[in-house]
Parts: sequence; structure tokens; C-alpha cells
Amino acid sequence: MSRRRTTWAGLVVLGMTAVVGCTSTDSAEPPSPSSSAGTTATTITPPTTTQPTIPSATPPRTAQPAAHPVSLQALMAKKYDGRNLRLVRVLSSNSVYTRYHVTYSSGSLTISGIMNVPRSPGRHPALVLNHGYIDPAVYTNGRGLMREQDYLARRGYVVLHTDYRNHAQSSDDPRSEVNLRMGYTEDVINAVLALKTSPYVDPQRVGLFGRSMGGGITYNVLVAQPGLVKAAIVYAPVSSDAVDNFNRWTRPEASIANTILRAYGEPAANPTFWRNLSAINFFDRVTEPLLIQHGESDSTCPIAWSRETLAALKKAGKTASMYTYPGEEHAFAAAWPTSMARSVAFLKQHGL
Repeated sequence: MSRRRTTWAGLVVLGMTAVVGCTSTDSAEPPSPSSSAGTTATTITPPTTTQPTIPSATPPRTAQPAAHPVSLQALMAKKYDGRNLRLVRVLSSNSVYTRYHVTYSSGSLTISGIMNVPRSPGRHPALVLNHGYIDPAVYTNGRGLMREQDYLARRGYVVLHTDYRNHAQSSDDPRSEVNLRMGYTEDVINAVLALKTSPYVDPQRVGLFGRSMGGGITYNVLVAQPGLVKAAIVYAPVSSDAVDNFNRWTRPEASIANTILRAYGEPAANPTFWRNLSAINFFDRVTEPLLIQHGESDSTCPIAWSRETLAALKKAGKTASMYTYPGEEHAFAAAWPTSMARSVAFLKQHGL
């Protein structure tokens, strides 16, 4: 499968909604005149009077314009039916878990991924893993978050690592880039729903784990579909403000940047559009606890972005916490084992 190579590296995936108003009318039928059979009656017609017009206590509502199809509101309103989770073949097996190549449905598309299933009996807590940016031209099935896939499966979690559309054996979406990769968020929402149908999974104990771009996708899922998962963790995430991500990674790529700007306008010229792409503006919708892990020396995704995200979540009254790691870069090195131990402790604290 051929892929168009692009270096558009961290842009948050975004989504859409349609807000449809409705009109209501109140009607009252006048009483019908009654008659009795076999009875002669004299009809008295009262004088005609003009009744004053009484204004309605509730003015009729007018239809609201539909949200832009490239927006978080559209993702909020969209209907999802993640289904058809198929364990296609065994990729490997060890004494702790079996690794499968899997596919599932995301709308009209088929998405590939890998799934690690613990060998212990019964249903297990589960996580959908959202990987960071890897050029689709070189991406292969299950690539990304390899350490985390193994670590979490060895601790009893079913792990579904989704490839996203346009990656590996997933279906193509030719408008994915122009649509600001909003489809990735849809793919993750459907991954959660598909995972909940697995006989290996406790559907009440499913969480999200996202890294870099996948952290931004995780933010989008939390605001688009509150209540979908039990808890979420992000590592070295991109900004929760779409303008930050556009300016850092997309604007330097003139071809795709110009296409996007022709379609939607500059952030300064069309602030409403760009605001509606940014999860930070919808954190009041979040219902799940969130843990952020970020290295203080991250040169890819500045730690200031995570501090701003945490502050916004706290301001909205949400359950959010953050660990920072001096000297750690984007990928994490010496502190990675400590960070993963903290991640598992967080998941267990919140019932996963």
C-alpha cells in the first residue's frame, strides 16, 4: 500500500459535531359544539369580540447552524459503532501473553493493530494505546509504544495498539491530512468500543494511554466522548491548543499548510474554527481522571504545553495530575521504568 510521505509531525487530531435546534409549536383546538338527538334547541350567538393577543411565555426556538465538520463538536455528536474486532493471526506468544494481528471497524473503514492478550483466565482490564507520529510511509503494524505494549501486558492488561487510518494494513482516507487528522480520534473511539466486545476484556475497565501525538488524540477523545473510558494517561503530549501544534509542525510544510489555510483561514482571521479544534476549550466536558508524564528537557513537545493543560483542567475542576522528570527528553530513558510504575499505580487507583 503506497503512502504519501509527510513530516507533519504532531498535529492534534480533531473532530466534529452537528448541533441541530428544533422548533416547537403549541396548538389548542376550540371546543366542539355539542348536540342532543331529538331535541329542538335555540342557538344563541354571543356578540363577536376581539381577543387580545397574549405573547407566548416561551418564544419559539430557531434552528442553530450545524457545527463545522472539522471540529470537536462534530466528534461530540457523531454516532460510533466500533465493531468487528477480529484476531486475524498470532504474531508471537510467550508464557505471559499472546500477541495478535487484529482488525476492527471504524465507520466504513477497517483499522489494523496489534492486541496483547494475557494468558491468565477470565476477563481483564484493558487499554487502547495511541502512538505518536510515525511517517505512514514507513510505519508497520503495531509500531510505536513497543516497550509499553509489553510492560502493560505483563501486568495483566489486554493491550490494543491501533494503527490509525492510512497506517499499516488500515484503510486509506485520502482527506485525512486536509481534515487535520480528525479521523484518528474517531479510530480510537471505535477501538475502545470494539475492545469492549472482546471476551477477554472487562468492558467496565477500559482506559487510554497516549504518547506525543497520541496524547493529543487522547485529549480529544476525553472531550468528545466523556464517560467512554475509566481513566487516561498521556506521555510527552502535544499541546491541547491546535494552533500551537499547527505553528510548530504544519506551518513549515508549505504544501499542506497552504491547503489547510485556504480551506479554513489563518487562526487570527478565523479564531472560532481554530478554537473549536482545541481540546483545552472543552475541558469542562471531561469526566475521567488524567495523568500527564512529561520530561523537563523535551525538545519536541515543550513541557510548558503540559503545564498549561494541567492548569486548564484544574481550573475546570477536573481530576488531573502530572509527574515531571528532570533531564528526560521526549522518548524517556532512565526515568521510563519509574514513570511506568507510576502509570500502573494510577490505573489501579482508579479501578483499572
